Amino acid sequence: MLKNFFGKLSKGIGVDLGTSNTLVYLKTKGIVINEPSVVAINLRTDQILSVGEEARRMLGKTPQHISAVQPLRNGIISDFEVAEKMMKYFVDKIHKESFSFAPRPRIIIGVPLDITEVERKAVEDVAISAGARAVHLIEQPIATSIGARLPIQEANGSMVVEMGGGKTEIAVISLGGIVSSKSLKIAGEKLDNDIIEYIREKYNILLGPRSAEQAKIKIGSVLPLEKGLRIKIRGRNLLNGLPKEIVIKSDEIRDAIKRSVDSIIIAIKDVIEQTPPEIVADLYQRGMILSGGGAGLRGLDKLIYEETLIPVVIADDSLTTVARGIGIVLEDFDNLKDLLLPSTSDYKKR
Repeated sequence: MLKNFFGKLSKGIGVDLGTSNTLVYLKTKGIVINEPSVVAINLRTDQILSVGEEARRMLGKTPQHISAVQPLRNGIISDFEVAEKMMKYFVDKIHKESFSFAPRPRIIIGVPLDITEVERKAVEDVAISAGARAVHLIEQPIATSIGARLPIQEANGSMVVEMGGGKTEIAVISLGGIVSSKSLKIAGEKLDNDIIEYIREKYNILLGPRSAEQAKIKIGSVLPLEKGLRIKIRGRNLLNGLPKEIVIKSDEIRDAIKRSVDSIIIAIKDVIEQTPPEIVADLYQRGMILSGGGAGLRGLDKLIYEETLIPVVIADDSLTTVARGIGIVLEDFDNLKDLLLPSTSDYKKR
């Protein structure tokens, strides 16, 4: 009875634990946190200095006694201790702002398709260490589908392409389960690295990741534009070590990311080829949903349509689709809990 009492007082929390950004959904309130997945730690005192955007601004600029860390790589926890600190920080922040005295929430976390049992256990352990009362995991394409309001529990095929920071997840879903899927370690950060490599080889200039990301966002495109775009970027001249500014064109960004984009298109085609004909027929009629930060890349939806002949719809507010899907599960847990992954531990829902 006491457990049920505290369960009612605690907050239900949904977490889209992404490589680039972490979004937190608070039951009945919606998305309350949308911050970069970066933690700055004072190595002398082992204390958190900042989390999120403020910590992100420290990347590449810290003295020896401060470490700015991204605890996730390709959607998977790579630094357990830092991920635990980040999760606990967010949980404590939510309960502090809502004046709760029983910060032991039910937490639902979105995870990649190809996550192993060991990796799933690591995610659960991080949430438990951060103060969770119960932990549940949901595959990100399922959460994306729910967030996009697709009828995935019906006997109709739905397809989603979730292009995040560390991974691109492609899945066809029917009757609440994944029929065919593919997960690629090619997404936003890989495109940024492609731009860095291209500029280094062509101009002998080394860019920082944030400069490459800004170039991608502001002028990036996967198809030729009617009116080409340009942007000034600054980096370090590798010939003399001094700062240098150049102007690059949208055509150059397209050339830089072409190979990675082609790999994503091939993967989408592979998933369609693995899908039963009856469901493929549904896809041609209903189309597919494009979500995640990569959905904003100019022309990506048109290129996918040209290559697959399946209509492509960009999800509304595509950066928050996973978090909103997890939130819907939180709000209607009893009816949607069958869409969650089985627990890897004895930490069962209470």
